[in-house]
Amino acid sequence: MTDAFDPKPILKNLPNLPGVYRMKNASDEVIYVGKAKDLKKRVSSYFNKNIPSPRTRMMVSQITGIETTVTHSEAEALLLENNLIKSFMPRYNVLFRDDKTYPYITLTGDEYPRLAFHRGTQRKGNDYFGPFPNAVAVRESIQLLQKVFKLRTCENTVFSNRTRPCLQYQIERCTAPCVDLISVEDYRRDVSHATMFLQGREQQVMDELGEKMMAAAEDQEYEMAAVYRDRMQSLRQVQAKQFVSDFAVNDADVIAVAELMGEHCVNLVMIRGGRHLGDKSFFPKNAHGAELQDTMQAFLEQYYVSQNMPPLIIVGVPIETEALEEVFTQQAGRKVKINTNAIGDKRVWLKMAETNADLALQQRAAQHSNQQARLTALREALDLSETTERIECFDISHTMGEATVASCVVFDKGQMQNSEYRRYNITGITPGDDYAAMRDALTRRYKKVAAGEGKLPDLVFIDGGKGQLGVAVEVMQEVGLPDILLVGIAKGEERKPGLEQMFFPNRDTPIGLKKDNPGLHLLQQIRDEAHRFAITGHRARRGKARMHSSLEDIAGIGAKRRKALLVRFGGLDGVKNASVDELAQVEGISQMLAEKIYQELH
Repeated sequence: MTDAFDPKPILKNLPNLPGVYRMKNASDEVIYVGKAKDLKKRVSSYFNKNIPSPRTRMMVSQITGIETTVTHSEAEALLLENNLIKSFMPRYNVLFRDDKTYPYITLTGDEYPRLAFHRGTQRKGNDYFGPFPNAVAVRESIQLLQKVFKLRTCENTVFSNRTRPCLQYQIERCTAPCVDLISVEDYRRDVSHATMFLQGREQQVMDELGEKMMAAAEDQEYEMAAVYRDRMQSLRQVQAKQFVSDFAVNDADVIAVAELMGEHCVNLVMIRGGRHLGDKSFFPKNAHGAELQDTMQAFLEQYYVSQNMPPLIIVGVPIETEALEEVFTQQAGRKVKINTNAIGDKRVWLKMAETNADLALQQRAAQHSNQQARLTALREALDLSETTERIECFDISHTMGEATVASCVVFDKGQMQNSEYRRYNITGITPGDDYAAMRDALTRRYKKVAAGEGKLPDLVFIDGGKGQLGVAVEVMQEVGLPDILLVGIAKGEERKPGLEQMFFPNRDTPIGLKKDNPGLHLLQQIRDEAHRFAITGHRARRGKARMHSSLEDIAGIGAKRRKALLVRFGGLDGVKNASVDELAQVEGISQMLAEKIYQELH
């Protein structure tokens, strides 16, 4: 506790009511946010003489101010605490990345519903199933549903303009409703079976298919009976692979937390409709020195308060569940139970989640160790300081000067820091002038860094030779950061990996590293990531520009007419290939406007 801060006047006036408290340091930063059933008792406990946790002692020693907010209940305090943690990102709270975009499977509300992968806002009229732990689990499930129930997955613009069945029909993954090879009633029956399957009602689907197979056989419709038989066989195979045997409930999440060398990992196993959908591992920030119970509590609060949740959540450490269950039940509109004492089959699944968490920590530690070895090798090879940790790399991407994009990627703390990546759209230069593009990107980046916005890098890689490096040296002089080490990476002979050469501002001859040098492998990883990030941004910008210039710049073509054209012809290429007479057949397009569109596009 700092000598300057006396908590007694604040503690004296705190009420014995539920609420949220915020601890602040000398810089007026919020360093911790917490909730309490009784604000007076909870906040006072931080200032006892004997605080067992070194982490808490360190936090308390930095407190110079306390703010509190009274709430109606502990459940309300939990919601407020969660919002404040996401707003302030305090250094002593265990923090999980805010991931609101779990993937789902959706069946659209169209006449012939479409089976699709979905992230983001859920729209009325569609049915959603999930969430799934990752995109792979969704895509595997969609492939499975295609194989068994043969539902369409194509976009509506493609579906409404088909004149013959596509490849999906030929490989027996779709019944071709686009060309009326299946009736609306039969297709809806298949959708109904797929829905029941996603809800975990496989046996009901099997029973219905069995009845239809027998009825078709009695009517001597043997081909149709064979179709039902094949679907039943496919479903049996799926059940054998995915069904969670002896599990007491259809929907549950099993969550375990583990620790290795001060780092924590939370592993989430998802069971939906009686099937094991997979697992996902989470690595929180600020967890060093925290108790496993604190990490578990933080995970439940920060993830489930804004997520869809199952009726049962099984956790591997003892935590206070009353307030969480109240909030989750209100949010879900049904009873949600948090089980902290798993037995029987639940304990078996919890043990699996614990093993997953342990393995994830071991793999992460091994990867970090490998990256540290690579960084050490790069320091030695390029004669860099031992304090070199943060590396930034720039690349330029364009197509013959069109839609130029510069990328900046960051390697720090032993790994790529995706959240710190930046792209720069380059305008106002001669198309194809890579030097000018590099100058623009570096100036925009390091003007802000020189002004105190962002961290100073220890090393900056420039994807290019002496020319680009010379530009970088000039920019750093101009913005007032001449001491940052700059290195140009030129691709070697025939641009083959392993033949890269590194140029330094004050050296006449470049340096090359052996192909098996771990430092070269790190350099290649960072450079390739910069290239990938740049080219992804360039392609997106180029695609947007081309789509924009083709239709949006034509006078008389607003959003409604543009949509009608794209839907009618299945996309921009179809519009370009259409004749004047075909264009004029679209609602809202006159003969004169059709001629104008044709001339503009050609």
